[in-house]
Formats: sequence, structure tokens, C-alpha cells
Amino acid sequence: MAKPTGELLAKLRSAMKNKAYVPDLLQAYIIPSEDAHQSEYIASSDCRRQFISGFTGSAGTAIVTQSKAALWTDGRYFLQAEQQLDSNWTLMKAGQTDTPSQADWLAQELPSGSLVGADPWLMSFDSWEKIRKTLKLSGVSLVKSRENLVDVVWREFGKPEPPMNEVFIHDMKYAGQKWQDKVSVVRSKLKEKKASAVVFTALDDVAWLFNLRGSDIVYNPVFMAYAIVTDKSVCLFIDELKLSKNIYEHLSVADEVDECHSNENKVTLRPYEDISNAVDELVSSCPGKIWISGSSSAALNTLIPKTRRLSEMSPVTKLKAVKNDVEIEGMRNAHIRDATALCEYFCWLEKEVPTGTLTEISAANKLEELRSKLDDFVSLSFSTISASGPHGAIIHYRPAESTDRRLTCEEIYLCDSGAQYRDGTTDVTRTFHFGTPNDFQKKCFTRVVKGHIALAKAVFPNKTKGSKLDSYARYSLWEGGLDYRHGTGHGVGAFLNVHEGPQGIGARTNDEPLESGMFVSDEPGFYQEGSFGFRIESILLLKPVTLENNFSDIGYIGFEPVTLFPIQTKMLVPAMLSPEEINWLNDYHEMCREKVGEMLREHGKMVAYRWLMKETEPLG
Repeated sequence: MAKPTGELLAKLRSAMKNKAYVPDLLQAYIIPSEDAHQSEYIASSDCRRQFISGFTGSAGTAIVTQSKAALWTDGRYFLQAEQQLDSNWTLMKAGQTDTPSQADWLAQELPSGSLVGADPWLMSFDSWEKIRKTLKLSGVSLVKSRENLVDVVWREFGKPEPPMNEVFIHDMKYAGQKWQDKVSVVRSKLKEKKASAVVFTALDDVAWLFNLRGSDIVYNPVFMAYAIVTDKSVCLFIDELKLSKNIYEHLSVADEVDECHSNENKVTLRPYEDISNAVDELVSSCPGKIWISGSSSAALNTLIPKTRRLSEMSPVTKLKAVKNDVEIEGMRNAHIRDATALCEYFCWLEKEVPTGTLTEISAANKLEELRSKLDDFVSLSFSTISASGPHGAIIHYRPAESTDRRLTCEEIYLCDSGAQYRDGTTDVTRTFHFGTPNDFQKKCFTRVVKGHIALAKAVFPNKTKGSKLDSYARYSLWEGGLDYRHGTGHGVGAFLNVHEGPQGIGARTNDEPLESGMFVSDEPGFYQEGSFGFRIESILLLKPVTLENNFSDIGYIGFEPVTLFPIQTKMLVPAMLSPEEINWLNDYHEMCREKVGEMLREHGKMVAYRWLMKETEPLG
């Protein structure tokens, strides 16, 4: 059911005209999804776009004028947004040819001389500048609001307090590299770029750099913090109430001293809110360029003069993406353990679904219970997508009390789930039918599986961009006149964010080269609105491949499946599969038997083991 937003919009429009909050009358106000760190997933206290619009998806931007309200989101969320937005809102389907960009829409809607407000902490510098320049062509100005106007409204309704959860150490047996060594690598990158300092704003960058983890954002083991590294200093900006004595020891905390002259092997702690003052201090006291990503907030970027600003991707973002040997082995182990819980779960579903007693929510709760019993389990890695029948066509559906459906033997069940373990992060999607699928469903499912296999089998030159691989997963679907409205693959963190950049597979604007040591998902799908949805998602490790030839000595890479869980073969049309595809699937299922089956036997989970053996019988 859509959330009524009429009163909220009226109050926001009133704030847009109130001189206590804005320097002049605002004709429009932009409400992004992100927090001050431009995070994809955010704390409840930062869910401003959700509060004002009622739309709960992870991606989207709301714009409110004095007479209209519009929300832009991508293809993953079209169906969800249509259901969650009330009549006050217009859904703008981003990526569709007839959908204007946010800036173009504002330019069309507003007369010359209008002011568009936004909170510069919640917009990346790149996004801010793109909108600002487009609006300027129409005589419209993008201006900073003195205070976040959604917060002004939200406080009347009980805005949550920011999270204050304790930070903990990510042990070396999981991290594989000391934080001091990571800082040394960052300093070498600074030297290469002839920069004097680098400002880190992404929460997972900060967590990775210091071998620390937290729980300020549900499902994401991160904490609210910033960091600055120079050739002589390391500074962490965080609320010290989150730190225990062992964290001080871990960081070799130094006394607070001048940013450019502190002990290079110790961390100086400063309050979280001091980041703006610290950037100002860098500009005035440290010579040379200051490195800050354009994906960081406009608020921080604009503190640095353009001539002093090195606007490139954070060095940690790329370092974090290429896992070391310890992280790689941890990810492998986490996925094997995770698969044992999935085997127990789907074995249990096969028995319980025919009773008619299971719902999407009760099923998801059972899966979380099974995972929680595994070694090194911390939490889920995102809210489980447990989708029955037509809900499977809502790409990022989350079951709620108001939408909860029963699981039946007549409908398809899509389950996209994952967990955070101390040694790795998992994300796996499988689609099962507990009865008899029809021919159309089997043909569609087979094309999805063919796309999944095509990508998993791919071999390509080192540092190929992910966009060049996207059609591997879509080709069979295209042959049948089918497609899907989401990316084909995303990076995955090592006990960090389940969606981790910069690498990915799809039509991406941030199209970074793929390298050995990275993890990516392989997740083609097909969604029949109002009926069913298919997605097959496994995590793959990029690794070197030795070939007979090596053109220009560039080196070639391919994939190793890390997710080891069966693909339901009764949903396939074997005649549509080539011998090579059948061989790949049989080999994959043999890996599931060997690695996951061995662990199931070791733990005496023989019912689940027998289910695994049944589901991985070779195709003839």
C-alpha cells in the first residue's frame, strides 16, 4: 500500500519558502537516496527520500517543485515504485528513451531565474556539477540549502538518531594485510600522483584501510567515519564513543597534532564532525594536490580549490577490489559453508511447500536461522528476496506483512539471499519450482541458464571492461526476444559491502577494467510481470588462464565459480543446451558435490546431503 505523502509534501514546500532555512525562495528541491558518504545502503536516520516519498528501493532520486513531485529510479524498481508511490508522485523510469534526465526535467518545468536547492553532503560532486551545468544553460541555479529540508519536516514525525554502534577489529587471519602496510601502499599512490594528501569518504574504504568493521548500517559491516592520509600522518574522523580500548591499541593512536607533522605510523583521532575543518586545514597548511574522489560529496570537494583538487577514484577503492590470497581463501570457505545452509533450506522447502503452510516471510526466516548457526556468521548481507509467483517479477522485492504470499507447488519461487561472515560475503540467487513448470517457463529458464553459463565460461584479455562481457549473458535471451532491466554483475566485498565497486558487468558509466583477484556476480534473469521471475546468480572469482597463445603478452583471465549450489535441472529444456553447456553444468554440479557434499557429511547433515546428490545428478 502506498504511503500518503500529501501532508509531508505540503510541509516540505513550506520549508522551501522559509527564509530560516533557505537564502531565497526555492522553486524545486532535490532529495537523493544517499547519505553523506554516498552509500548505496544507508542507516535509518538517512532514509530521507524514503520518508518523503514512501518508496523503499535502494536507488532513486526525488525532486519536489511547488506543484509537482517526481521520482527517478532504474529498471530494478519500476514495479515496486508503481506500487509504493501515491498519486502525488510521478514515476520517472530512468534509462527509458522517453524519460528526461533530472536536470532536463527541471529545466523544462522551471522558468529562467529559478533556484533549485539540494543538500551538498548528499550529492556527489560529479552529480552536483552535471546538474548544475545543465541547469545553468536554462538560467536556473543549483544552490546549497542551509539545512536539509527533509530533516526539517522529518523531525516533526520523530526522525531516528544517527547510529552509535561499537567498532570491532577485522583480524589479520581474515584481512591478510596489516593496516600499516595498506597505508604504505596508499602513500606510494600519493607519491605517484604527486599529491600531498588523500581524503577518504566511502565507509567501506575506511573500514578496509584500518582493518575495522562495524554495524552502523544494517547488513553492511561499516561505521560512520572519514579518513585523511598524508605522507606523514593518518587521521580517522569518528565518534570515539564507538571505540573500545583494543581499538586504540590496534590503531596505535597518537596524540592530536598538526595534520602535516604527526607520527606516520600512528592514527590521530578527531571527531566525526571535524572533517570539513580538517579539509580546510589541508588546503591552508599542506602544499600540493589533495586527492578526493568525484564520487565524494559536493560539500567536501568544493572546499578544495579546483587547482589543488585531484579528482580521481579513491586509491583504496581499487586496492580493496583486488583481494589478497587470505581474502580469496576466506571467500571460498564462506561460500562453501553458506551452501550447506542453502542445501538444508531447499531440502526443507521441498518437504514443507506442499503442506501449504509456508509464506515468503516464514521461509526467509528459516533461511536466516540456518545461516546463523554457521561458523563466523555475523548477519545477512541484505534483506532476503523471498518471492513467490508474481512477486518474483519485482526484481528487488522484499516480503512484508502486507504483501506476504504462500509458497505453493503451482508457482515459481525466487530466492536471492546472502550473508556476512568474518571471512567473506555471499550473495546467491536460485529459482525453483516445487511442482511442474510449463513449457514457456522452462524455455525462459533455460535461456537464463545459458546466459549464466556463457559468462561463467568466458575467457578474455586481462583488464577487459565489464561492459564488453554483458552480451555474453544476454545473447540467448535476445535470441528468444527476452531481456532484463538490471546489470549482469557487481563486485563483492570480503566481509564488506555486498555491492562493491569499481568493477561490474553491464552497461555502466563507471566501467573499470576487470583484473585477477576480483569477485563479480553472474546474474542474468527474466521477469514476466504479474506471473513469475527467474534469476540465477553466482559469485565468480577472476583468475589467470593459461592459453596456447598470448597475443601481445597481455595475459588472459577467466572465472572460477565460488558460489557452489545446484541449478534446478528439472526446469531446463536439455535439447536447448549445447554439449559444452551440459558439460559445464555437470562439472559445476560435481564441484558442488565434492566441496559442499563433503562438509555436509562432516557435520552429519545427511538429509541435506542426499538432497544435494539428487539435485546434482548429471544431465545425459
